[in-house]
Amino acid sequence: MIRNLVLSCFLLASLLGQVPDHIDIDLDGKPFTTFHSGVAEGRPYLAPLRSASGKIITRRFPMEMIDGESRDHLHHRGLWFSYDDVNGVKFWENDPSYKDPRTGRIVATKAEWRPASKTLETVFHWNDHGGKTVLVEHRVMTFRATPALRIIDFDITLTAPEKVVFGDTKEGAFAIRLADALTEKSGSGKMVNAEGKQGMAAIWGKRSSWVDYSGTVDGEKLGIAIFDHPSNFGYPVHWHARDYGLFAVDPWGQHAFDPAAEVAHTNVPAGGSLHFRWRVVIHEGDTASAHIAELYREFAK
Repeated sequence: MIRNLVLSCFLLASLLGQVPDHIDIDLDGKPFTTFHSGVAEGRPYLAPLRSASGKIITRRFPMEMIDGESRDHLHHRGLWFSYDDVNGVKFWENDPSYKDPRTGRIVATKAEWRPASKTLETVFHWNDHGGKTVLVEHRVMTFRATPALRIIDFDITLTAPEKVVFGDTKEGAFAIRLADALTEKSGSGKMVNAEGKQGMAAIWGKRSSWVDYSGTVDGEKLGIAIFDHPSNFGYPVHWHARDYGLFAVDPWGQHAFDPAAEVAHTNVPAGGSLHFRWRVVIHEGDTASAHIAELYREFAK
């Protein structure tokens, strides 16, 4: 009953125009992605993501029903940022259809699109099942285009109204669900990390400053890379990158990825904060031809 009441309040706020339900983002006069406030889905997300040529590189389920597309993990929507143990609240596996009483919601309270600078400034409240805010996220997304690239820079500050403890789980955090055609399992995809390791077995759970996931979509060789900035907490980050298309970085999981490591609990005091910078690069070609290592060095500066 409480969850239904909270959802109704969020829907009413959206209808009153406090935060747009969605914001379409064009680059070079062409559709690139859409920001969804995620009132009905439990958290905000970007979907779909497109290449410079207009190919969709993210899975379309569960927003759309496409014949033959995979339909696992309802909570994998486009590109998102969440974590499954924040003061014991689950923000990762939080699709509204799930019945776990620990499930929380990430609520957009601000979303301001500035077309001239191609920036989207947002504020999200990470609320527990009773509506109490356990974390406030301030995020600025900057979008750029070149003839061969689409780039999104994420500048994220997480602030704790009260003491916050991030648990040790693999279920997180900054993530993209790729189109099936790009995956290692059912498509033509291949993962490569900054150390030159290839494939899920060599990359999942390991630390690296970047990973690129490339393959062929509708006859075109394309890829997408995530860059972890050296200033980030937990750098170089662990990768929760799966052969079926989940592509994510997890700055908090330790023992979850390495059984030999101690269980980690990251404490943020009341009023304290964590700052993250990530870059997403959608490119033509594969890791080598797109010069991903060079692009990362520019980002790391």
